[in-house]
Amino acid sequence: MTAISAASPTPSADRPNRPERADRPEHAARPEHDAARPGGAAGADGSVRPDGSAGAGGAALHGPVIDWFDAHARDLPWRRPEAGPWGVMVSEFMLQQTPVNRVLPVYEQWLARWPTPADLAAEPPGEAVRAWGRLGYPRRALRLHGAAVAIRERHGGRVPSDHAELLALPGVGEYTAAAVASFAYGQRHAVMDTNVRRVFARAVSGREFPPDATTAAERKLARALLPADEPTAARWAAATMELGALVCTARTPDCARCPITAQCAWRAAGSPAHDGPPRRGQTYAGTDRQVRGKLLAVLREAVAPVPQAALDKVWHEPVQRARALDGLVADGLVEPLDGGLYRLPLT
Repeated sequence: MTAISAASPTPSADRPNRPERADRPEHAARPEHDAARPGGAAGADGSVRPDGSAGAGGAALHGPVIDWFDAHARDLPWRRPEAGPWGVMVSEFMLQQTPVNRVLPVYEQWLARWPTPADLAAEPPGEAVRAWGRLGYPRRALRLHGAAVAIRERHGGRVPSDHAELLALPGVGEYTAAAVASFAYGQRHAVMDTNVRRVFARAVSGREFPPDATTAAERKLARALLPADEPTAARWAAATMELGALVCTARTPDCARCPITAQCAWRAAGSPAHDGPPRRGQTYAGTDRQVRGKLLAVLREAVAPVPQAALDKVWHEPVQRARALDGLVADGLVEPLDGGLYRLPLT
């Protein structure tokens, strides 16, 4: 097992001239200067080639980005060697659409209670939902529990290292499989979260933001930019992610601190504003998501099944409240019982 930590050394063989860089809780991009080359990768000048080859440009980014990561990476518990593959997997489930500062306390509590997949699999799924607390998107808790059960049954309680076997686990998609294989086992995969996509969109494609959904062209670019050897590729994946999280942020990119500012296609083009569809932020207040959260909060705190009357108190509008409760039942997050009682799922 090869955990990616801030202290891990980075092989120098893949960092030839160490010119410039890119970085890290999924998506890449294409160049402003050549919209007709959507599937290419960085050339020596940061442009995208129609044949998809990275040329010298990709290698020119590796050294600066990885060096920056070595110096500035946050000391996060899932990056430490003792986290192991299970700790990495738990973090990847929790970090989806949830900021690090909210994940940290829940992650620590989770691993203290369930240090292995078998420990989690031995408990009812409702306990995973209870422990998930207010991280949001609680179906992730059910999926993580399902993955733990599958790991116990199919893999003897050990998180598999094979990408295809990871992808076959319940609740594990392409991003999570690539992230676990890369960060826990040091393998060579394109790990594309929102931060990575934004870094590639700006540094290589010359665009302020990537498309709303990950495209085939972005995946092709991310693969083309991967360093050739596995340890450096795994380090690159973590580094680009961290760069997007700390420096190349969505709202206030700190270009003065960026290790690849000189090579950034977006900066070279004058930092043009986003010209795609308007980017809409997610609302929460007054939505079914808020009502679902309030209902689950009551059920998480309860030690016995909860009567309908207690749930009726959490939201004033009966139609929306009923719809939210029905949705929780349909999603397997709440189990209805006889007599108008509800509880977190036991099976």
